[in-house]
Amino acid sequence: MRRRCRWAGDDPLMVAYHDEEWGVPLRDDQQLFELLILEGAQAGLSWRTVLHKRENYRRAFDEFDPQKIARYRDAKVRKLLANEGIIRNRLKVNATIQNAKSYLALQKEGTSFAEFLWDFVDGEPLVNSWKSLEEIPAETAESQAMSKALKARGFKFVGSTICYAFMQSAGMVNDHEISCFRYTQL
Repeated sequence: MRRRCRWAGDDPLMVAYHDEEWGVPLRDDQQLFELLILEGAQAGLSWRTVLHKRENYRRAFDEFDPQKIARYRDAKVRKLLANEGIIRNRLKVNATIQNAKSYLALQKEGTSFAEFLWDFVDGEPLVNSWKSLEEIPAETAESQAMSKALKARGFKFVGSTICYAFMQSAGMVNDHEISCFRYTQL
């Protein structure tokens, strides 16, 4: 039997996410945008909750197309807040719209989202060697710097803890426990 990070538990969707996605270096701008939005949606909740709503989010938010999201108006916000398939939090919905605008502004400057984000780890994943879940920090100097830079560019729901969870998910850091089969694969 494969040893996994304890947080994956036995939920089939969480196990698949752990085994196939979490910690795999992600360098696609739009996929990184989607992940940042979903990590922000997680604030105050569990990743399991968000993961189980991810497909609903994709449908509700036009497959996370920043061009479309940036043009959302009040009628669309009302529709989203009535959508039981997503987390119906006005601040988080409005943050998604603002984040799309901030994302587009960054691209308009000629900087890809991936380049901007990966600069916080000098373009390469940071490899940690944690023995247990309890050792893994909630934030780091890199996530604090990322949070500060994103906020300065107008992004919302990008606190340091959210940024660190994002960095873990996007493979900017390898925080698989050393006993996990994915640790050496990544």
